[in-house]
Amino acid sequence: MRGHSTIIRRFARPAALASACLVALSGAAAAQQATTLSEGWNTITTDAKCSTGTPYRFYVRPGASENLLIFFNGGGACWSGRQCNLTTQPTTHYPFAEMDENNPANFGGIFNFDSAENPVADLTMVVLPYCTGDVHVGSGPRTYEMTGADGTRQTVEVFHNGFENASGVLNWVYENYPEPARIVVSGASAGAIGSSFHSGRIAEHYPDVPVTLIADAAGGYNSPNIALTMNAWDVASVLPDWPEYAGETNDTLTFEDFYIASANHAPNLTIAQINSANDLTQMQFTLLLGDAPGSFTIPQRILNNYVEIESAVDALSTFTNGGEQHVVVLGPEFYQYSVQNMRLRDWFAGLAAGEQVPDLSCVDEVRGCAQAPQ
Repeated sequence: MRGHSTIIRRFARPAALASACLVALSGAAAAQQATTLSEGWNTITTDAKCSTGTPYRFYVRPGASENLLIFFNGGGACWSGRQCNLTTQPTTHYPFAEMDENNPANFGGIFNFDSAENPVADLTMVVLPYCTGDVHVGSGPRTYEMTGADGTRQTVEVFHNGFENASGVLNWVYENYPEPARIVVSGASAGAIGSSFHSGRIAEHYPDVPVTLIADAAGGYNSPNIALTMNAWDVASVLPDWPEYAGETNDTLTFEDFYIASANHAPNLTIAQINSANDLTQMQFTLLLGDAPGSFTIPQRILNNYVEIESAVDALSTFTNGGEQHVVVLGPEFYQYSVQNMRLRDWFAGLAAGEQVPDLSCVDEVRGCAQAPQ
C-alpha cells in the first residue's frame, strides 16, 4: 500500500503546491477540456475530498500518441480511528492530494521522460493521486471511535471517498478521450489494488479498445483479516452491478476478487502483476491487519494470490523479482531489474504494446528470491 521506508511518515497540512497549469473541476464534471491543456503536467483541481476533507486534484500530461496511461498512485491505507487520525504519528496513509509524493513530476521509472528507453513516454497520461486511505475504492465518509492519549473516547471523521474521486476522474477521461487506440491502466501499492478494481470499469466503458492492467506491489495481501478493510471502507456498496460480484459482501470480498471480476467481465482486458518476493512494506501492512508474526510469508502470500487469480481467469501475467523493494515502476529499478534474462522494462513494454509476455520469477533463478536483481 505504497509506503517508502516506514509506515508511513509524519505529516503536517501542506501549503498548496505551485503547478504549471491549474484548472478547475467541479465534482465529476470537468469544465476544462483536454484540447486546452498545456504541454507537460497539468493540475486539475476538484471539489472532491481527501480523507481529512481537503480538496482533491489530479494530473494530466498530453501525449503524442492516441494511447492512454491511467495511473493510480499509492500511499498506505487506514481502517481504524487511530490509523486514520493524523495526530497519531507516524500515520499509515498519504492524506493530501497536493503532497510531493502524489505529484507525478517527482516520479521516476515510467514517468522518467529523460530516458530514451521509456516505453510509455508518448502516451497521454492521467495520474490519480491517493489521499483517502481506502485503495481508491472507499464508499464515503466514516466516523471512527478511538481512545485518546488521555484515555478519553474520541471520534475521527474520515472521508473514504476513493470510489467517488476515481469515478470523477474517469468520467473526465471518458468525456475528453472518447476513442483511444489502446489503454494501459497501472498503479503502485494501494494504487495497484485500486487499478485492479477500476480497470474492469474502464474496459467496460471502452469495449472495443484493448486495455492492459499492470499492477505493481500489492500481491501479498492474501490475508484472512482483509475483511477489516472492506468493512471499514464499505466496498460492497460500490461494487459494479456485475454477475461476477453477485452475492459478495464486505465479509467475503478479497483483493483477488477485483482482478478476477474485472478480467472475467471485460474480455478486452489483459491483467498482469509485478511483485518483489520479500516486499517489506507488504509485510508491515499485513502485520497491521493483525496477522501473527511467523504465521505467513510474503512469497507464499504472493503465490496464493497468483494461484487464486489464475484458477479463475483466462490469463494472468506475472513478474516476480527478488528482494524487499516496494514499488519498482516508479524508480530506477524499472530499467535495472532483470529476471530470467528479461528486463522489467522490456516485459512492461511488451504488455503495453499488447504482446504476450512470459511469467518470470526469481524462484527460477540461481540467486533465488532473497536478493534484488543486480
